[in-house]
Amino acid sequence: MFDMDTALIWFRRDLRIKDNAALYAALKAARRVHAVFVFDTDILATLPVSKADPVDRRVEFIWHSVAALKAELEAHGSTLHVLHGSARCLIPQFAAQINAAAVYTARDYEPFANSRDAAVAEALRAAGRVLNRVKDQVIFELDEVLTATGKPYHVFTPYKRSWLGKLNDFYLAAYPVTRYLDRLAPAVEAVTMPTLADLGFVAGNLAQLRITPGSAGAETLFADFQQRIAQYKDTRNFPAVKGPSYLSVHLRFGTISIRELARIAYLHGGAGAETWLSELIWRDFYQMLLARYPETVSHAFQSKFDALEWPNPAGHFEAWCAARTGYPIVDAAMRQLNQTGYMHNRLRMIVASFLVKDLHVDWRWGERYFADKLIDYDQAANIGGWQWSAGVGTDAQPWFRIFNPVTQSENFDPQGKFIRRYLPELAAVPDKFIHAPWKHTSGMGGYPPPIVEHARARAITLALFRSVGVSDDVSSSTQGEAE
Repeated sequence: MFDMDTALIWFRRDLRIKDNAALYAALKAARRVHAVFVFDTDILATLPVSKADPVDRRVEFIWHSVAALKAELEAHGSTLHVLHGSARCLIPQFAAQINAAAVYTARDYEPFANSRDAAVAEALRAAGRVLNRVKDQVIFELDEVLTATGKPYHVFTPYKRSWLGKLNDFYLAAYPVTRYLDRLAPAVEAVTMPTLADLGFVAGNLAQLRITPGSAGAETLFADFQQRIAQYKDTRNFPAVKGPSYLSVHLRFGTISIRELARIAYLHGGAGAETWLSELIWRDFYQMLLARYPETVSHAFQSKFDALEWPNPAGHFEAWCAARTGYPIVDAAMRQLNQTGYMHNRLRMIVASFLVKDLHVDWRWGERYFADKLIDYDQAANIGGWQWSAGVGTDAQPWFRIFNPVTQSENFDPQGKFIRRYLPELAAVPDKFIHAPWKHTSGMGGYPPPIVEHARARAITLALFRSVGVSDDVSSSTQGEAE
């Protein structure tokens, strides 16, 4: 028996058919299921593009992934209705147009999404319809992993221990969507989707960057990574090495299922797979924290650090953005971001620490820059990572531990291969000086001297944090010089 005649699946951060929780729920509940995606102008209008340069890699990735999803649905005799406008208005209107009793969608934990969904739910309720939000983009959400006293975890290690203790085959099982696809509403006429130009954008350089959108692109990447997953622990920190999975953008937009990734990692076992699974658990942890504490979008998780008065010295932020700090590992990382929309995870920590603790710029400025530039931008992970690096968040790096950019460079790009890839002006600098080229007398190719002296900047940072009354016990702070 069916619960209803017609339902609507609203695709958002789950741009796939395979193992799609919201699609499965809709197909199980209704005799006929229509599908829709909205290019939401409430989001598009906030993107940092201009008429002179209307390129946004995320929009382009989404557009191609939506097109692939539409083609896949059409191969099953159905289609995807692709709309352009405010989802707050269009979803209730489209549900009324097809007389859907319910709208199914994957739950999103960002504050904007919660506000939008509340508005859509209210509009649907007023018309006698319902919005059903389904867990899909995480393994455990909201209150599913709590402390013994029923509180959310604020520290990752015990959260991870509890997460793993709760895990079983049920949480890793794929939703058997394909057996119910005959309930998709048949396409009665051809449905066109807006072009990138219709949305106000133009194509960028995804092809040159070797980024393949859609679920097919995700599955290809994952198949490749499974051949390397055993080495992940040993290779993940070296940006010149093919160590990461490169699946972050696919996870962000749901072109692959988190259950599939976690299941393979869990069953594979070994140090590499366990380390990668831990990264997926970090992702759940940050999604849970943002959902529980939405104020951390603009406030430090440790509220005492909201009193910090960041100096924001003139020119420092601009030099960091433009990759002109004089520290090669920082500048190479920023060029990678500016040119490709991607940055290696170890480098994200290095440049974040450098902006906050060497250049003394408010962490929110860096978080916003990453939000504008990263193709895989995920608000929960980005805010969590920036607050960790700044020492102001939950489970944060202690405020008195400060990455030494030269030591980090020596440790994780020892031969300067990554540096030279993005800073060709340093090609003639010998390996001995590649991490601190100002010590070399020639071959700088116009590369700038250091914008700050690390030891002096570090002392200023320690004084800045002490100014808000934090503990003056920095007996371990010398460790930061070696990191």
